Amino acid sequence: MEYKHNRTSVAMVNYHIVFCPKYRRKLLVGDIKKRLEEIMFDVALENGWEIISREVMPDHVHLFVSADVRSRPEIVVKRFKGRSSRYLRNEFPELLKMPTLWTRSYFLSTAGNVSASTIKKYIEQQWDKI
Repeated sequence: MEYKHNRTSVAMVNYHIVFCPKYRRKLLVGDIKKRLEEIMFDVALENGWEIISREVMPDHVHLFVSADVRSRPEIVVKRFKGRSSRYLRNEFPELLKMPTLWTRSYFLSTAGNVSASTIKKYIEQQWDKI
């Protein structure tokens, strides 16, 4: 994981994202799983994001994504879920039996190279450096 640079900032923005199919159905297997992985790769590539780690379980998805500092977290999730839902439901008619592919909810957490306690300690010691 590396810091991303642009004209006005240097940042490392990593998101751990988890989302599930509607009713937590165990349908992310076989060809559906393979195609979902391809779609997620394409979404990341098109948006300039890097998938650091990915695991597609039968009833949920884990993504660890490095995104640009300008990419709002809800947009990152929306792009992965939106594109995959549309493409998978078009390509696999059995998914059309469900009202939607994904639940509206998701889990999102940020991560970086240092822990929260390290940052807190660094900030608290600023006056000691003067």
